[in-house]
Amino acid sequence: MAKVLVTGGLGFIGSHTVVELQNEGFEVVIIDDLSNSSIEFLDRIESITSIRPLFEQIDLRIKSKVKTFFQTHSDLVGVVHFAASKAVGESVEQPLLYYENNLVSLINVLESIQELDQSNFIFSSSCTVYGQADILPITEDAPIKKAESPYGNTKQIGEEILADLCKINKDLKVISLRYFNPIGAHESAKIGELPIGIPQNLVPYITQTAIGMREELSVFGDDYPTEDGTCIRDYIHVVDLAKAHVVALKRVLNGQNISNLETFNLGTGKGSSVLEVVKAFERVSGQKLKYRIASRREGDITAAYADTSKANSELGWEAELTLDDAMRSAWKWEQELRKNS
Repeated sequence: MAKVLVTGGLGFIGSHTVVELQNEGFEVVIIDDLSNSSIEFLDRIESITSIRPLFEQIDLRIKSKVKTFFQTHSDLVGVVHFAASKAVGESVEQPLLYYENNLVSLINVLESIQELDQSNFIFSSSCTVYGQADILPITEDAPIKKAESPYGNTKQIGEEILADLCKINKDLKVISLRYFNPIGAHESAKIGELPIGIPQNLVPYITQTAIGMREELSVFGDDYPTEDGTCIRDYIHVVDLAKAHVVALKRVLNGQNISNLETFNLGTGKGSSVLEVVKAFERVSGQKLKYRIASRREGDITAAYADTSKANSELGWEAELTLDDAMRSAWKWEQELRKNS
């Protein structure tokens, strides 16, 4: 059984990817520092797959601990790297924290992975690297514009680090996956998005408002040049996203990669406005959501949605679940979470 490391494996996307990797027969080891996740997700993963992943609580910024881990697990065949701070607003307020956490941890893992017999690395990147694209939908060839936030900049710099390393180490095989907007939860409602404090993302704010934790949802701006005046994003179900990581890992393990550094957009290829997401929630939940129109939020772009044709043709992957599926699962997760808390 091939052993894979998932960093940040108890987080939102990480935990769903661990489930899909285990479903495909991989042995998974998780590293997480629990700074933005919960140890109870280990039990939740086990309850879904009947397999308890190995777990080590490590701060990846500490080089000696990372080195010791890789020496202990020298039989790893690959790393799926999620571990990073990811709140755009927080990154503006605490830029040094983001640069240290997101880049030092990446460098430490890359230094150690090169010592393995198989150096296969799947990188969690982001559509934030594109900024406000000139042409929609966004292809992988779209220009990388100046980042809107320190968080977005860490993803750009992370990709640059990987590109520079791949030039000199042809044995290192990297796939960088640029996600659009992950939402939803596992169909079991045992794992899902669990933001600490006030949610930074739209969907958990919607579900927390509906369940009564938040007074109302603020829709930031209704004067954008879109059909209903609200921002448009490409919302992808987290389970579809998790499955893409498994496909990407198998691609490098099977030697199907065209070069030792590949990049793919992961989205649905369809943009949905904020108000369309609200309506989808109301449709699947039967709840009337309380929201108000607020002023625009600094740094928000008008529209971003993916051209996924490269991932569809080269990875053989495409998003299968709909916006309604995602909102239904997110609401089920929210209800289960509060029922048991």
